[in-house]
Amino acid sequence: MDGSFLLRLRCELVWDRAAFSRLEQAMRVACEQREGHDDLPRWMAEGFYEVSHFVAEWTAHSHFPRPEPAQHYQDCLERLRDLADWFFRGWHAYQEPHLWRDL
Repeated sequence: MDGSFLLRLRCELVWDRAAFSRLEQAMRVACEQREGHDDLPRWMAEGFYEVSHFVAEWTAHSHFPRPEPAQHYQDCLERLRDLADWFFRGWHAYQEPHLWRDL
């Protein structure tokens, strides 16, 4: 469980910024590697779908602790949606060269 963004989020109700960054960067690498491929492995598709939906739903509860500014969570949820969109479409919606800023 140590270091897993999703496990800490679900089990400890902790938004771990460093763990989110690792997850987001790994998702970005997967998008880059799958770009141009017509087939998507089901396990990866399920993962992208689940992450982009679960994190938003789980953290939407009014009692979920949010020590960071609200904009941080909004930016992170938007990033997860953008990555899922990129993964499923095979391209992202940003004009190149696009710099994915650290969250």
